[in-house]
Amino acid sequence: MSIRKSSLLFPSKSSWVGASALGAALLATTALPSMADEALADLVETVSPSVVTIIAEQDAVATPARGQDFDLENHPFGEFFKRFGAPEGFDMPQRGPSQGLGSGFVLDAEGYIVTNHHVVDNASTITVRLSDDRTYDAEVVGTDPLTDIAVLKIEPEAELQAVTLGDSDVIRVGEDVVAIGNPFGLSSTVTTGIVSAKGRNISQGPYAEFIQTDAAINKGNSGGPLFNMEGEVIGVNSAIYSPSGGSVGLGFAVTSNIVDHITADLRDDGEISRGWLGVSIQNVSPELAAALGIDASAGALVSDVVTDSPADGVLQQGDVILSFNNEPVDNSSDLPILVGTTKVGTDSVLTVLRDGTEQQMELTIGQHQTASAQNDAPVEAEVSGTSLGVTVAPLTEAARAEMGVGEGIDGVVVTDLKPDSPAAKAGLQRGDVIVKLGSQETASPDALKAALDSEKTDPALVLINRGGNQIFVAVEIV
Repeated sequence: MSIRKSSLLFPSKSSWVGASALGAALLATTALPSMADEALADLVETVSPSVVTIIAEQDAVATPARGQDFDLENHPFGEFFKRFGAPEGFDMPQRGPSQGLGSGFVLDAEGYIVTNHHVVDNASTITVRLSDDRTYDAEVVGTDPLTDIAVLKIEPEAELQAVTLGDSDVIRVGEDVVAIGNPFGLSSTVTTGIVSAKGRNISQGPYAEFIQTDAAINKGNSGGPLFNMEGEVIGVNSAIYSPSGGSVGLGFAVTSNIVDHITADLRDDGEISRGWLGVSIQNVSPELAAALGIDASAGALVSDVVTDSPADGVLQQGDVILSFNNEPVDNSSDLPILVGTTKVGTDSVLTVLRDGTEQQMELTIGQHQTASAQNDAPVEAEVSGTSLGVTVAPLTEAARAEMGVGEGIDGVVVTDLKPDSPAAKAGLQRGDVIVKLGSQETASPDALKAALDSEKTDPALVLINRGGNQIFVAVEIV
């Protein structure tokens, strides 16, 4: 069937009449509230009393007059200080006390409140204002910067209306969601949207997983709840992506399942007890999969095992972790969340791909330890190159100390790379320590050459140490 362009652009008079009649009918229909509208209004009316405003105040902070941010222009002795400097020890407040606004919700009828860590961070005084304008001083029970969650406690005269935490794992992309908060100080603001994506990693730490939504999230919404259409909280609004500072439909909420775990832990003793395996991991790229001789590029590739950790003696470099306690590990970002939310001391089962064969490994989850600082500074040395397109040097004690490489690591230091060489294309950098090529250790330049001569797999699996962390890369040999 063909459509004539003229009739599409210039309809006849009768066509306009028909369109007008249709438009009137549509207006008459949409003028009446739909069942969906009534359901949404009922939901908002039910859950709104549980949403609160967080007022976080910071005291004025004295700034040294010699400091970079000191305002000399508005100080009566500013010109004198510019020319001759301020007296030693001279301080004055750069600005008065500041106040920040955020959102939160009632987690427990006894007065436990959930919000974001960044809303209350460094606050000297925290006030919680309920939906009926009652205000209470709040104390911080505990915070977790790695998931941006904080738990507060107020002492109300009567029990409060608490929310219900839903299961963020079962919500689907495309489902309707409702955000309630206090953007720009406008309390009880309601916005609606859908779940745009799940399992987002927005570089806010390895233990936080986010739901992406197009519901309008603005400054002041931080810490507020994201509801499903059952009135359950399935996320805590935490971040937005915005070139302008306003909502562009890219909001991110910490998943309720993580919030449930973190808040329970904080309420227990005010601190987070996070599970730990003791491994360094990375994604299995198609190139690494080919070098490992496996078909799929799923799972978490073990690039290093910490001595005396739960994984020591159980897992090995080159293992690919496919599942943890029957939960699939699709990529390396899944594993820290699964392990981190597991209680310390729990006996756990991992499905591991080793040498092309799936195996079941058992270990006991340990207490998370803080990683040591990294230093990526390269070391200068003079040695010959290899067919990888790199110049390498022995790993001296001075180089080891400068780059943060542990005593148990041996290898050769990359001091230079040829442009467009296989090593450069694979992502090697000056200062990397090549620890192993294929199955052979490379403790010296001669050992590296020998490993290259005998390597049969292309691309080759290369283990490097970068700033104390070990990672695998797949390098084509030329």
